Amino acid sequence: MAVRGKVGDNVLYLAHRHEIEMEGACEASLACTTCHVYVKDEYLDRLPESTEKEDDLLDMAPFLKQNSRLGCQIVLTKELEGLELQLPKATRNFYVDGHKPKPH
Repeated sequence: MAVRGKVGDNVLYLAHRHEIEMEGACEASLACTTCHVYVKDEYLDRLPESTEKEDDLLDMAPFLKQNSRLGCQIVLTKELEGLELQLPKATRNFYVDGHKPKPH
């Protein structure tokens, strides 16, 4: 599914706005992995380095790959135009069991 966003939007926000199945249980507070995505390889180098906190969370994500990132930490820039992402088979909500945030 192709979606349009603007510079400064994050991937989690766009997923919610376009009703894409991305939970985002912690509502972008960097406390879970339910916005885990795979970034197409040619876009990985265009993203800022992941923080230690993001890396620590990703270590707990099921189906972790080399190109895994958290959608809440991917903020659109002009350099990311055409960004392609894929959702993993499943995510794990260890933030609050059963909590499903409502899109803003």
